[in-house]
Amino acid sequence: MKRRANAGSTCALLIVLALTAGAGCDQQDGQQPPPSAATIEEGKQIFRFDTFGDEAQWTDVLRMHEVIASAVDPLTALSVGLKVDSEVLPPGLLQSADLRNPATTVALIKLDAVVGIKGTVTSVGGVDTLTRVGITCALCHSTVDDSVQKGIGRRLDGWANTDLNPGAIIALSPALTPDQKAVYNSWGKGFYDPRFNQDGQNRPVVIPPAYGLEGAELATYTGDGDISYWNSYVAVTQMGGQGVFSDPRIGVEVRRTPDIVTPKLPALKAYQLSLRKPDARAGSFDAAAAQRGVAVFAGAGRCSSCHGGLAVTDDKLHAASEVGTEGFYASRTATRMYRSTPLRGLWQHAPYFHDGSAKTLPDVVDHYERVFHLGLTAQQKSDLVEFLKSL
Repeated sequence: MKRRANAGSTCALLIVLALTAGAGCDQQDGQQPPPSAATIEEGKQIFRFDTFGDEAQWTDVLRMHEVIASAVDPLTALSVGLKVDSEVLPPGLLQSADLRNPATTVALIKLDAVVGIKGTVTSVGGVDTLTRVGITCALCHSTVDDSVQKGIGRRLDGWANTDLNPGAIIALSPALTPDQKAVYNSWGKGFYDPRFNQDGQNRPVVIPPAYGLEGAELATYTGDGDISYWNSYVAVTQMGGQGVFSDPRIGVEVRRTPDIVTPKLPALKAYQLSLRKPDARAGSFDAAAAQRGVAVFAGAGRCSSCHGGLAVTDDKLHAASEVGTEGFYASRTATRMYRSTPLRGLWQHAPYFHDGSAKTLPDVVDHYERVFHLGLTAQQKSDLVEFLKSL
């Protein structure tokens, strides 16, 4: 859904770009021609509806089709953060449907209305049966605008689903041991551990947004590779898709052939790069304070030393000790460092830092005040927070 541009937000961001001129600008050299509208549309369909054949994991191994059909009614689905796309619903369906009946969830899946869930539904004698189910990129990286009710509305692709409890969903599988279920249930809403099924360690991270990525070459909190690297890693090792992923730096090699993931990565990346960050909502920040906060961001706050350019990041890696954060999660990755996170749409995806240790933007500012001994006044910190809200 398009939102009306927020003049204060746009102006503030333009000021930051001017103050940080040169940061990331060299990415313009040698750029490839922009992708066609057809390629972007192809990527949109992949992002929303392509499971990459991961039904082999979610159906054959985890047996989630059985769980959904027997125990996941729409109210339960909404309670664990699943979203419903209202734009594909027949008129009057929600008013007449039994929201406490799992059969209604199956009906919604048949309509492709459950965001990020793709199912095969067969009908025999007028009875619909969910026979196979898989997941798509949209499960974690899309939400809805709640225009009908909480959890039901128009799709917002690229937005982090901060309500989603993927661990609780996975833990419903009858194929898991009690110890495995305990780990998954420990994650909580908005968190996921993309390394747990590779190294057996448990340290979930905040689900990040997939919008505003143009100008950021490195993807994810630890910058292991570009967007397509991470799409491949997730599609193959996390979603369980049929494809090939290999990275000797982390000792991971998965080969499922034929590879139906790799050929789709260019279009998927093109769509993700087309997703713009959402403007801050009108009235959600003090515009005058945000304008003062620009000077703090570029000056006393020293933020622009790492956050500049189109995506408001220098795309560089930093040791955990350098930025004052825990290092365990980084130690499980290819770089063992943390990338300067792009600052886009911050108002939408609290909590902050990879581990969610900063619950609010004031917490973020206080963290860097302590780590870098910035000496900011209370007014400067307040103004900086208002500016961050506007991004």
